[in-house]
Amino acid sequence: MKGYNVLMVYNKEMDKLLMCERLKDPYKGLRNLVGGKIEKGETGSEAAYRELAEETTISKEDITLHHLMDFTYHHQNCYVEVYAGRLNRDVPVSGDENILYWSGLDHNFFDTSLYAGEGNIGHMIEQVNHVRDRLFSGD
Repeated sequence: MKGYNVLMVYNKEMDKLLMCERLKDPYKGLRNLVGGKIEKGETGSEAAYRELAEETTISKEDITLHHLMDFTYHHQNCYVEVYAGRLNRDVPVSGDENILYWSGLDHNFFDTSLYAGEGNIGHMIEQVNHVRDRLFSGD
C-alpha cells in the first residue's frame, strides 16, 4: 500500500494556514495543502518533516508536527497521514513544486471548485479546531 502525507502548517498566531496552488495533476489549478510520498523505509513522521523541508524550506526546528489522523483508500491501495503543526516563529517559505501562500481561515474549504481533496481540507481544519488547545498546548 502506498503512503502519502498532508501537512497542515499554521502560522504562529494560528490565523493562517500554508496552502499551495497545484501546478500539476492531480488537482492542477486547485488550492491544496503541502505534502507528498512516504518513501520505503521512512516512518510517517520522517517523511512529513522531509516533505515539509523539500516543499517549503520549513525545518524541524521551526515546527512540531502532530499526527492528526489518517485516511485509508482500500480500493486505491493507498493511505494518507495528516499532520498539523504551528510555527514557533515567522519563517519565510519558498518552493518550486507549487505556488505557496498563506491563507486566512475564513474560506469555504469544502468548495471543491477551489480546493483539492473532495472536501477533506475542510474536514481536517474542523478536526484541528476540535482539538486545537490540546494539540498545540506544548508548542
